[in-house]
Amino acid sequence: MTSRLKTFGLIALIGFIAGVLVQVTATYVIPWLVEVLPSLAKISPFLIAGFAGAILTVAGVCIWAYVTGNRNTY
Repeated sequence: MTSRLKTFGLIALIGFIAGVLVQVTATYVIPWLVEVLPSLAKISPFLIAGFAGAILTVAGVCIWAYVTGNRNTY
């Protein structure tokens, strides 16, 4: 039972960090990107959200793969 609690705690921590990163991106990166590249002003939130989603998904799958490990060892 404790291993499940550790897994849930790790997932909660990763989710918290992901939320903080998304908030920082929305607060600082998007306005900076619009200022630097005004032609991307209409699509920059979607580009950044897609990029952040891709990074977070890959990171989540990598962490999950390392945490679970290889169960088929003989």
